[in-house]
Amino acid sequence: MAEVAPLGRRIAAEGVGAFFLFACVIGSGIMAQALSGGNDGVALLANTIATGAMLFVLITMLGPISGAHFNPAVTLVFTLRRELPWFDAGAYVAAQLAFGVLGAWVAHLMFDLPTLQLSVKTRTGLGQWVGEFVATFGLVMTILGTVKYKPQAVAASVGLYITAAYWFTSSTSFANPAITVARSLSDTFAGIAPHDVPMFIAAQLVGAVSATIVGSALFPPQK
Repeated sequence: MAEVAPLGRRIAAEGVGAFFLFACVIGSGIMAQALSGGNDGVALLANTIATGAMLFVLITMLGPISGAHFNPAVTLVFTLRRELPWFDAGAYVAAQLAFGVLGAWVAHLMFDLPTLQLSVKTRTGLGQWVGEFVATFGLVMTILGTVKYKPQAVAASVGLYITAAYWFTSSTSFANPAITVARSLSDTFAGIAPHDVPMFIAAQLVGAVSATIVGSALFPPQK
């Protein structure tokens, strides 16, 4: 059995990972919108490629330390599967949210934008909520399946899944409650209006729990 890193080290890994992932999502969205000449398709493609690439790097680098969750929904899944204690899960989520928001603010600073801002980009409706359910369900299934049967492929699988989900889901696949909160604090290409956040998070959590149930049958928890 692999040695489990001390909690402090795991929290640090989650914080560093969330910082760079969230900074990448926000920053690449700002850069893409600035260089795409108003073509939202080109901007989304650039945002997608950067996010998928960053996920591959961060999971490869930090996965051996903390499991590379960077996502409260993923942390919840492993807690429900009794592979992570609830106390540790709370610490993970706090680090993901705090350092993720810091990453969003640093992205603003890099592009000379006001650090503190709120998004006005509306993302609501049944189609968007179903998109978030599907995106999160698929992400969790991808993680559980590759962790169980091909752990060396987790980084590539998650990066490629999110790259695809940006395009096949109506919501562009936030699939992460912490990044949803962070994106509400950024009035940029990747933003979401704060009043639309609760339903996005609800859809993500329902998707994660549903995938946990299905995944328990297909990919039984590690002993």
